[in-house]
Amino acid sequence: MSETAKSRKAALLVHLRRSIITQALAPGADLDEALLAEEFALSRTPLREALRDLAGDGYVDLRENRGARVSDMSHTTLRGFFQAAPMIYGAVLRLAAQNARPLQIAALKDAQLQFRAALRGGDIAARALANNRFHEVTGEMADNIYLLPSFRRLLIDHARISMTFFQPRDAETAQKLDAASQQHEAIIVAIEAGDEAAAAQLAEDHWNLSRDRIAQFVMPTALEAPLGQISPT
Repeated sequence: MSETAKSRKAALLVHLRRSIITQALAPGADLDEALLAEEFALSRTPLREALRDLAGDGYVDLRENRGARVSDMSHTTLRGFFQAAPMIYGAVLRLAAQNARPLQIAALKDAQLQFRAALRGGDIAARALANNRFHEVTGEMADNIYLLPSFRRLLIDHARISMTFFQPRDAETAQKLDAASQQHEAIIVAIEAGDEAAAAQLAEDHWNLSRDRIAQFVMPTALEAPLGQISPT
């Protein structure tokens, strides 16, 4: 593949990842591969390679003879998300505290600066993307070939849900976002100190901070039992 084709493929990957995370491309939407190939001046081979990369991370589903579509957020997938998230976040931050390297800690601090700037700016997509990047870095720190694919898939849906619970501009949301930013700062401190127990506890605290908002997104308001209390089938 030529350098030009590689650059265009990279641009397509950035475009699709951002579009899916921010829900500019809705869950379950079909991708117009012909239009994407034309827009990014790509032949079929690098286009399909890019889609396979995205499918490997969980952004899209590839269907035989039916093309690619954005990964769905059905009741089943969201239920699994809700059940797995606290366990995966805890494991990732514990391993991050074990394995983080100085350059990664610097990247995490930079991601936090971007998150704080996004909070001040008020752009919902920017908030979701900056928060997603912060947690992506912790996954890179964890450096576990078994855990990282699940964590990356989790982050996609967490970011998409964030587009909903970052949106209300009320005092409660502002308070929660400020608390989330403070927890990010504490996570950095715990990781930099190599404090696995503190990092794991912060993962639980961070999850609990957004849990109610996520439950509101996942569960119709008419249902009374919190989703986390519903026994798995």
